[in-house]
Amino acid sequence: MEKDFSQLDEILEMYRGKPGILIPLLQDVQNLLGYLPKDAMRYIAQKMNIPAADIFGVATFYSMFKLKPQGKHIIRICKGTACHVSDADGIKEALIDALQLPEGEDTTQDMHFTLMEVACLGCCSLAPVIMIDDTTYGKLVPESIPPILERYAFEEKQ
Repeated sequence: MEKDFSQLDEILEMYRGKPGILIPLLQDVQNLLGYLPKDAMRYIAQKMNIPAADIFGVATFYSMFKLKPQGKHIIRICKGTACHVSDADGIKEALIDALQLPEGEDTTQDMHFTLMEVACLGCCSLAPVIMIDDTTYGKLVPESIPPILERYAFEEKQ
């Protein structure tokens, strides 16, 4: 059974008949829904007469588009060279353990955190580094992770 995406119609009308609209259209839809569900992309394809393959191609090519719901807080772990040689893998394992992420999952069940690897955060002198939302944490060891995450849990309780 297909979901009701009629709330997208206003966005679709803003772009109807204009060339080169796919990226900004998908950005607006993602801003509204928080991510790009497959059903929504099919709805866009049907309503805008754009091949679904084109929509899926753009949505999967650009890393700014999310195909799954994201947590309230985004944790970016740097996998650049400086971080890699400074045990970024150990930091990632500590994050996975602290967040209790099942294998293959990147978002906690409570939708509080999403963990993603990034090529570089540009903080090589602080390696290894993570960024939670807009806050950078550097010179990390695996034992640093639980107290950092606890700050975000504490914010939720207030």
